[in-house]
Amino acid sequence: MLESSPLWIPSSDRIENANLTFFIKWLQDYSKYKNSEYVQGLDASGLNNSELHNSDLNKYDALYDWSINNPAAFWEAWADYAQVLFSSNYDHVIDDVNKQPNSKWFFGSTLNYAEHLLRYRNFSSIAFDDAIVFYDENDQRQSMSLEDLDKASAKFAGALKTMGVTVGDCVAAYMPNIIQTVIAMLGTARIGAVWTSCSPDFGVQGVIDRFGQVQPKVLVSVNGYTYAGKSIALNERIQAIQAGIDSIRQVIVYDFLALRDSVEPPPSWLNFQQLLEQSHPFDAFVPVAFNAPLFVMFSSGTTGVPKCIVHGVGGTLLQHLKEHQLHTDIHIGDRVFYYTTCGWMMWNWLVSALASGATLVLYDGSPTYPTTDRLLGLIDKENINVFGTSAKYISELEKSGAQPRFKHSLASLNTILSTGSPLRHESYDYVYNWIKKDVCLSSISGGTDIISCFALGNPLLPVYRGELQCRGLGMDVHVYDASGSSVVGEKGELVCLKSFPSCPIGFLNDLNNQKFHNAYFAQHDNIWTHGDYAEITENGGMIIHGRSDAVLNPNGVRIGTAEIYRQVEKVNEVLESLAIGQEWQGDVRVVLFVKLRQGLPLSENLIQRIKQVIRTITTAHHTPSLIIAVADIPRTVSGKIVELAVRNVVHGLPVNNIEALANPEALECFKNIPELSK
Repeated sequence: MLESSPLWIPSSDRIENANLTFFIKWLQDYSKYKNSEYVQGLDASGLNNSELHNSDLNKYDALYDWSINNPAAFWEAWADYAQVLFSSNYDHVIDDVNKQPNSKWFFGSTLNYAEHLLRYRNFSSIAFDDAIVFYDENDQRQSMSLEDLDKASAKFAGALKTMGVTVGDCVAAYMPNIIQTVIAMLGTARIGAVWTSCSPDFGVQGVIDRFGQVQPKVLVSVNGYTYAGKSIALNERIQAIQAGIDSIRQVIVYDFLALRDSVEPPPSWLNFQQLLEQSHPFDAFVPVAFNAPLFVMFSSGTTGVPKCIVHGVGGTLLQHLKEHQLHTDIHIGDRVFYYTTCGWMMWNWLVSALASGATLVLYDGSPTYPTTDRLLGLIDKENINVFGTSAKYISELEKSGAQPRFKHSLASLNTILSTGSPLRHESYDYVYNWIKKDVCLSSISGGTDIISCFALGNPLLPVYRGELQCRGLGMDVHVYDASGSSVVGEKGELVCLKSFPSCPIGFLNDLNNQKFHNAYFAQHDNIWTHGDYAEITENGGMIIHGRSDAVLNPNGVRIGTAEIYRQVEKVNEVLESLAIGQEWQGDVRVVLFVKLRQGLPLSENLIQRIKQVIRTITTAHHTPSLIIAVADIPRTVSGKIVELAVRNVVHGLPVNNIEALANPEALECFKNIPELSK
């Protein structure tokens, strides 16, 4: 159902001072550029004078249409406006925007990612301010200025050079979300090497499954980490990882915790802090090709060995600059927080905010320890402007009864970001009723696959209940119905019709790019099919109804799981839920698993109430045939529930790589349930 009344409308002052407004005005100021080769390039791409001066360009939908109809012009304009530091210029912006994958963006150019993240190091008004602030579970604060971050990363780069790490080699990090992780990543990128990371809550086999495919020369880790008040030593795991990956020449360990009874590190391991103190700095930034590898990300791996997704330097940078400045409205000096681990692409996305002159606020540990709203306390402490979290965390705040607007000032907060799973309509209500009324609540969606987003926030547009505000500039996003036609107001497959700079280079160890093609291009030739079951609304926003491979199909009716979760979790007794389609008597029946508040039984009365809520607001097809209480719901380390893994357990099929789960023991809850055989 289309929401007609917005929950939030940007003020005229906010619109006037938005980066997006400045960019639109810059585009319209054609005369300033009319004699430059830059504008001739725009003209050649189809952008003429009338389009530049068209007052309708002030409207986001007109700007969006221009960006997807003239992608070469848009991306070149954005690279120019964002002052991308090309070490050598490009021959052309794009060879063929309709060729997916393997189209060549900014071909011939070179640049360095780390140089952009440290670009304000020579601005005295910024360089000596905090570039990064870090908090642990005990509220212990650390910080580092941009000048010191530059120096530390240069020393780490110098150390890597002495170890023989060079352009294209890989450095792997088994690290929490701390300042030292950012130092190591920047040092790696300075020399044109490739960075990959996962969080220390991964088990040994999960790390080997990932890093073993990448073949890193260097492994960076901490000696231990803390979660929910408990300290976990890692030296024994690090030894097992090193033994399991032959390519690792050197291990560098940061003594993050003072641990008792920890396994003594081998003498060959290097101490992170001593390494920085003793190394000669490598002050340069090695330029690499626009499409050279920068990051290797990993798929969740819950249905097989994780795929290694390779992302390029220029595409990652260009997308993140656009998403931060235009869609999130990050300005120089803003303070940006996102709750994430180093095993989730949101860490890479967050760190890129340095390139927009922002201060990063990092946190490592449980988001709900010792209290559910503990992260919100950081907003006032650090004057955070952009607060990013998961839909699950907002739901947990709501379920806990937290009323942050009475406990915290939140005066600095202007944007809340949510991702990881669809944000329930009721969570929108909760944010505006109980957190802050004057805030842009932006649910964003994309993923590891593109290290960026297809749908995002927008400082110029209203927020409608349950909707992501807009599709991203330069991203030709549509929803296809079963016949392959583009539809609005109907559910279908999220697709992207034209090439975009952050399209991954491909998968590692993928002969003839076959796995890569099968993952994204097998369904529609030359069209990226993302795997989300989505809807474009009449408001111009988007709704994500769940993953396509988790869509339920009872009696031939396609149902997104998020449609069910949204209704179920209105029931106060239910903390969270998971739905699957069980093959049953020649059809599919919907089975709903619920995690209830501690000590509550799943009575027949509660079952009927849950069914009634679902049936009343959706349809009879959405109503589960079975509702079963379980002790826990399995999730990946980035917080996503894993319907496919549960579906496999229910059908007696193996679940590969369970170490991708934050709580793999939860799968035991779904084995040998008598009701499933009745």
